[in-house]
Amino acid sequence: MGWEGNRPESEQAGPGYIGRFAPSPTGLLHAGSLVAALASWLDARAHQGQWRVRLEDVDTPRCVPGADLAIMQQLALCHLVPDGPVLWQSQRGDAYQAALETLIVKGWAYPCGCSRKDIESAQARSVLRHQVAVYPGTCRSGLQGKPARAWRLNVQAVQAELRLPPITEWHDRRLGRQAQNVLETVGDFVLRRADGLWAYQLAVVVDDAAQGISHVVRGEDLADNTARQILLQKALDLPTPQYLHTALVLGANGEKLSKQNGAQALDLHPPLHALRQAALAVDLPVRAEVTDIDASLAHWTAIWRAQYAPRAPFFKA
Repeated sequence: MGWEGNRPESEQAGPGYIGRFAPSPTGLLHAGSLVAALASWLDARAHQGQWRVRLEDVDTPRCVPGADLAIMQQLALCHLVPDGPVLWQSQRGDAYQAALETLIVKGWAYPCGCSRKDIESAQARSVLRHQVAVYPGTCRSGLQGKPARAWRLNVQAVQAELRLPPITEWHDRRLGRQAQNVLETVGDFVLRRADGLWAYQLAVVVDDAAQGISHVVRGEDLADNTARQILLQKALDLPTPQYLHTALVLGANGEKLSKQNGAQALDLHPPLHALRQAALAVDLPVRAEVTDIDASLAHWTAIWRAQYAPRAPFFKA
């Protein structure tokens, strides 16, 4: 099965639902990333919707040559085939630049001359969030003689002009009500980095809108990004998808399984074994007597539909 193909014509897409899986090609898929792929695929199929793949390769220094195509081959081995063409973020610079210019014209983005050391020094007595200092807004009123390094979103200006509350709230389909004060917990966050690369938050928001993504299913470690992305969606007058954050796959040390902490590439010999492990991670039962990948996927889709789809507006029985 090749990864370039579309869904069978017998599977009709539901009205409006488009989901996505967006891996970073910094290496091959591991057990944790297969969970995200399977969960997002199941959610799309349970809603009779479309499933897209986006390769988030804007952080080019960290990307491994050939990993993008290898990831697509891994997905194909698991019969997780995208509907329509794959999108590469590295080819989307013009779209990100247009979004940044929109924010600049509105006065909602500003250049920042602060280094990481500057920010950490300014916040030396403050609580760190995820080992990163909250940006104190040093350059919000001007560069103060420093050369511009990055571009940041002026969170205060966006909230004031759009009359948004300081607490950004959203509902996660698994975790329930979520809330975050972006200014206090993150600060004015980066849109374009000091090295000239596009920041994750801006690229994701622009691409979700461009691809018409209605539902985002991803790992729970990314839930913390959601409030920032919602603010950007509002600032750019873009729709906000529904979100579902899945439980994380943990390594032997109790930390999230990731490429950064040595997660091994998936062993897909056979692929059904890896899919079964991914299914168990999101509390889906495994039937030993079912030895066919497509039959297993159909079984899990039915269970997923019963758990999640009835509560979502795009579902039609």
